[in-house]
Amino acid sequence: MAGASMLSSNDILLFFKDVEADRFLPGDRYLKRIVRPAWQLLHSKQKKTGFRVSFEMLEVALRRAGYQVHVNRYDLARRNPGHPVGIVGFPIILHNWTLPNPALLGPSLYDHPGLKLDLFKDERFKLLLTLADWQHRMHQRGYGDRCVQWFAGIDTDRWPDLSSHAKTVDFLVYDKIRWNHDRLSESLLNPILAELKKRNYRVEMLRYKFHDHAKLKEAMAQSRALLFICEHETQGLAYQEAMASGLPVLAWDPGRMVDPIWKPFDKAAPETSSVPFFSPACGETFASLEAFPDALSRFAAKWPSYDPLGYVKAHLSQEESARIYADAYFSLAANARKESTALPVAAAG
Repeated sequence: MAGASMLSSNDILLFFKDVEADRFLPGDRYLKRIVRPAWQLLHSKQKKTGFRVSFEMLEVALRRAGYQVHVNRYDLARRNPGHPVGIVGFPIILHNWTLPNPALLGPSLYDHPGLKLDLFKDERFKLLLTLADWQHRMHQRGYGDRCVQWFAGIDTDRWPDLSSHAKTVDFLVYDKIRWNHDRLSESLLNPILAELKKRNYRVEMLRYKFHDHAKLKEAMAQSRALLFICEHETQGLAYQEAMASGLPVLAWDPGRMVDPIWKPFDKAAPETSSVPFFSPACGETFASLEAFPDALSRFAAKWPSYDPLGYVKAHLSQEESARIYADAYFSLAANARKESTALPVAAAG
C-alpha cells in the first residue's frame, strides 16, 4: 500500500515534526541532527520529547486498531488531495505548509489559542485535537467547536501491572516541577519529604528529564505508590504509566496555570490540573503544603482499596484513543465529499 497512488478508508496519513531550534549559533540545529544519535548512547536522561512520545503512542494505537498508517508521506498526500492528513508535533511543522489536503491538527502544536487565534483562517485546517478537560475548555474559548477532545492511550503491555512485585519503597516521588524549581524545592518538596520521613515511609526520588524509561519502570516495580509533584499537565503520561503499573497516586494539584504563557491573553491564570485524567479510584490530591498531611493520612487509610489500573483500562485504553482519532480524521473526508456534491453544476454552454 505504501507505493499505491489511491488511498482507502483504512489509510491514515500522519505528519510529524519534533521540537527543533537553534540554541547557540544560527543553523546549529542541523549539527544536532548529526550528533544526537551518538549523544543519546552516552547518557541515561530522557531521550524523547513529549511531542514525539505522544505521536508514537498515536501511531501505535492506530496500527493496533488495524489502520494502515503512513508517516510523512508527502507524495501520497499530493496524489490524493481529498484524503485527510493528521498534523502532529511542534508548530514549526505548519510553517509554509503546502499540502492541499483537509487537515486534523494535533495533538501538541499551540499551548494557548492566543498564540494563533487565526489558525482556522486557513481553510485546509478543519479540527484541532485537545487533551485535558481544562485544555479543551481553554482552546474552545479561542476556536469554538473546532476542538475535539482526545487522549493518548496507555499501552498496558509496555507498562504491565507490577502490584505483585517485591516492594522496597513506599513512595516514588516524581519531581516534575517545571517553573521556579529551586524556590518550590525549598517551600514545597523538602517539607513534603520531611513529612514522609517523620512517618517512616521509604522514599525514592526521580526528577523529570533526568531518567530514561528503563529507570522509571525499575523504580515503579520497587514502589507501592507514586507521589506526583507537578504544576499542571495536558495529559500526564508518567503518572498514568504508574497507574497502569498498579501504583495509586498522591498528587499535588494547585489548580491554576503557572506557565506564564497565559498572561498576554487572559485576565487571570486559567484553571488547570496536574492529574487531568483521574478519579477517587486512582488516589488523592492536595492543593497546598498545608493540605498535604491530611491528604497523606487519607491516602494511607484507603491505600489497599485503590484501583488505578482499572481506571486506566476503562478510561485510557489504546482502543478508545484510536477510535476517537479515526472518527475525527475520517469525518474530514466525509465533509469534503458533502461539500463537493453541494457545489452548483455549471450550465452547459
